[in-house]
Amino acid sequence: PAPAQEQAPRSTATVHEVRMTQEEDGKFVFSPAELTIKAGDTVRWINEKGWPHNVAFYADRIPAGAQQGLNAAMTNRISNLAGPMMLQANETYEISFAHAPAGDYSYYCIPHEVLGMKGTITVVE
Repeated sequence: PAPAQEQAPRSTATVHEVRMTQEEDGKFVFSPAELTIKAGDTVRWINEKGWPHNVAFYADRIPAGAQQGLNAAMTNRISNLAGPMMLQANETYEISFAHAPAGDYSYYCIPHEVLGMKGTITVVE
């Protein structure tokens, strides 16, 4: 008989999607604006309408000790805790919360912050 092959452990992490869009009334939003995930999950933002959009976290509105790990999980950052501008429809940006401490992570879209485009991710154990 053939030797048994080792199987990679299955990931139990979930990928959650958040749409970045402009509603019919012109309001810029993250949908959903509030999201609860488990530590280890990934959030995928989808650039849907009204771009450019990005994801930037408030340094004073994330759990203590989260900044270094969050920056490490954010590819192509344009600055501290700020992901790149997405300029194309259906462009996506993902952040893994694999090493994120539990708590609330408040974030916003840099170009549309003054227009209220803000969200909160709550990470639970």
